[in-house]
Amino acid sequence: MKRSLTAVAVALTLGSAGCDTSNAPAKNPDAAEKAEATTAVAPTTPAVVAPSAEPAAAAPGSVTPAFAAIYPGGEIEGQPTLAGGPSGPGGLVTFTTEATPDDVVKFYRERAEAAGLAPVMSMNQGDARAYGAAQAATDASVQVVASPAEDGDATSVQLSWSAGQ
Repeated sequence: MKRSLTAVAVALTLGSAGCDTSNAPAKNPDAAEKAEATTAVAPTTPAVVAPSAEPAAAAPGSVTPAFAAIYPGGEIEGQPTLAGGPSGPGGLVTFTTEATPDDVVKFYRERAEAAGLAPVMSMNQGDARAYGAAQAATDASVQVVASPAEDGDATSVQLSWSAGQ
């Protein structure tokens, strides 16, 4: 099951990153050039957010939109992957939380809708949940895959986003 979730997460990430916008006019050429030239690396120390705290940025020290905040109480696993491109700065981060996959997806759905993103995909497979939202006008997007961790005591989450222009 973990392999199928990983495959879904990779497909979502590649699907959103693989869109060809080379024929589309640049929304802000200066911003696009800056975004393409910028590749950041997040700190190597994992961030831990207290369960009662406000959500933390998915990649502290970088441009991370509110809809890509770490679920409250989430513990980042490893180093977030950050990049910039025509769709603005974006990234990929994995973390664990004690919340259920349903609660995690609900959290990101509410944040995406509050930011003006519209749902583009949703999946329920066994205990795993996935959700994706985007805003065509700005190229902002978020994808989240949440599934029970192997130990059964936590939820493993993969979050990817593009801040848009």
